[in-house]
Amino acid sequence: MGILEDNACQQPIGIGVTSDTHGFVRPQVVDIFYGADFIIHSGDIGGAEVLSTLETIAPVQAVRGNNDRDSWAEHIPYDHVIEYGAYLFYVFHELEHVDFDPAAAEISAVIFGHSHRPLAKANNGVLYLNPGSAGPRRFS
Repeated sequence: MGILEDNACQQPIGIGVTSDTHGFVRPQVVDIFYGADFIIHSGDIGGAEVLSTLETIAPVQAVRGNNDRDSWAEHIPYDHVIEYGAYLFYVFHELEHVDFDPAAAEISAVIFGHSHRPLAKANNGVLYLNPGSAGPRRFS
């Protein structure tokens, strides 16, 4: 979980990025994401109440994860492209299911979750970002 900042813009932006909350919003999230322009949730949300809580902080763009199966999640897409200024973010829950070349599609960052392991790695000019799990601890 964290904030991406772009200081090259006219004014600094803050994008909160989270994943794998599994129905739980940690109290620290409000402080960490305070002032964000918007929040990206890359799946395994765990319930509509998580999105409602995050919406009190900033607008939310979310995708459905493999555990988001109940009726509350039916309207949430499995993937989403977010255009923000000169940047394109591709948001998807499970990286291994991305079936196109993000660099060829001029994607700036692929934001995903699922593994519960944080990752920030550039490959072929594309940032691959997994914020890790912000929910209850499930793995070591």
